[in-house]
Amino acid sequence: MRLALEEAQMAARVDEVPIGAVVVHQPHDRATGRPTAEPRVIARGHNQCELLKDASAHAEFSAMREAEQALDNWRLSDCTIYVTLEPCVMCAGLMHRSRVGRCVYGAPDPKGGALGSLYAIHQDRRLNHRFPVTAGILEEECQALLQRFFQTRR
Repeated sequence: MRLALEEAQMAARVDEVPIGAVVVHQPHDRATGRPTAEPRVIARGHNQCELLKDASAHAEFSAMREAEQALDNWRLSDCTIYVTLEPCVMCAGLMHRSRVGRCVYGAPDPKGGALGSLYAIHQDRRLNHRFPVTAGILEEECQALLQRFFQTRR
């Protein structure tokens, strides 16, 4: 999560909403479920919506696309995504579609969060893939960064 916070700080420095994400890959043996390699960071991202004039340029969306390229595979089942703010519907939907292994986030998003706050895409039984979510990791730091950013704009 500290690496995701670094990405969020990079976003803030260029006047983007300070959200950062990191994708960690750790392959597992399908039969035993045991790891077959050490975890490694394969992708990073931060918000770039303003810079790219692209509503889909969210931190986790960008990091997941980079991870897919790094693995040469659209399935991210051996990956954990760390993100500083609870993902929105779009990003949670991409996590579902890419069969992500797990998501860990810092601050909840009561206005738009799709992994527990408003929606629970990660555990919706109507969908064909569910994944575990861990919330509240370094929550205060993640929240403080966002609050400082928005306070300077009001």
